[in-house]
Amino acid sequence: MFTKKSFLFSLLIIILTITTLYSLGREPFCKCGKVAIWSGDINGPENSQQIVDPYSFTHIIHGLAFYGALHLVAPQVTLPARLLIAIGVESGWEVLENTNFTIDRYREETVSYGYYGDSILNSISDIIMMVIGFWLAAKLKPWHTVALIVLIEIILALTIRDGLLINIIMLIWPLEWVKNWQLGI
Repeated sequence: MFTKKSFLFSLLIIILTITTLYSLGREPFCKCGKVAIWSGDINGPENSQQIVDPYSFTHIIHGLAFYGALHLVAPQVTLPARLLIAIGVESGWEVLENTNFTIDRYREETVSYGYYGDSILNSISDIIMMVIGFWLAAKLKPWHTVALIVLIEIILALTIRDGLLINIIMLIWPLEWVKNWQLGI
């Protein structure tokens, strides 16, 4: 899926993302002093600080969606170039997600009251998760991709009372009844 040239450009984008996140004051690793593969407590201090957490699965959905969207709007563009575009968009989201504006929006309008942004490690992992989703979409039939998106969203809704769609809704147009459901009220 990568050519040598697209791989090098991808690394350049990731290095630029790391540099930008660091300049925004993001911590390279969890302040807790340890690196873990998994952090499952979405309300805990290690959420979005370790390599993978429940929200990592939303980044797989990003990759599935980016593949589909780019396949529809730019079918003439090579697969490595489309992946490079997806990496650029995902990296841009990681930077935007970790600005004070977005962090404050999460705290004000979602159940993520204690959210203080991603560690750089977690952001890079999120980009890799998006690449995994993109790769899966390139291998799967379209209806399998849609089914996978629905499955991930259902599992996240049942396990953490959140997901990509809920997250988007709550950031753009917060609904009190959704927030209450997320809080278990």
